Amino acid sequence: MNALKNKVQLIGNLGQDPEIVTLENGNKLAKFSIATSDTYKNAMGEKVEDTQWHQIVAWGKTADIVENYLSKGKQVAVEGKLTHRSYETKDGEKRYITEVRCNELLMLGK
Repeated sequence: MNALKNKVQLIGNLGQDPEIVTLENGNKLAKFSIATSDTYKNAMGEKVEDTQWHQIVAWGKTADIVENYLSKGKQVAVEGKLTHRSYETKDGEKRYITEVRCNELLMLGK
């Protein structure tokens, strides 16, 4: 059961080109967002599309793949784990972020 703890699998499309950051020690970080969509019928029988946006971070070799092969609109499958963090804005306001730390990446579509 340990393999199922904190495991996320998503298939979606990139909302924008990935942001690539190279740290001082040479490690690479890729940040990007993907959209997942679901459709259902509401109480009046109308078709409703619900789109959710997910923030993804990838490190190392996975970040290299993201940098070289992914761009806005590409469809990908991502597997990883949820991480939560907080930071302070320049104005001293505390913000919270939930991200998926990508362990596996599969490029889909064209």
